[in-house]
Amino acid sequence: MLTGKQKRYLRSMAHHLTPIFQVGKGGVNDNMVQQIRDALEARELIKVSVLQNCEEDKHEVAEQLATRAGAELVQVIGKQIVLYKESEENKQIELP
Repeated sequence: MLTGKQKRYLRSMAHHLTPIFQVGKGGVNDNMVQQIRDALEARELIKVSVLQNCEEDKHEVAEQLATRAGAELVQVIGKQIVLYKESEENKQIELP
């Protein structure tokens, strides 16, 4: 579980990131979750965009992605979701 200070730090780091995944009409599926796990292992911090044609609520999508990928939900802002998971192989982000 992340503290408020850690979430603020991660939000500031994520500000300049561009979304690398998009959740659309199909919603969250197993293939997407696996790709997000792989991306989190490589980058630790990623942004996911929820498209307008997504039938699920953005907060539900965020919870599903965080739970299924084993990540921490940092922020949902607008249609963007920020996820963090500490890498086991190549740790890059040092939390305060």
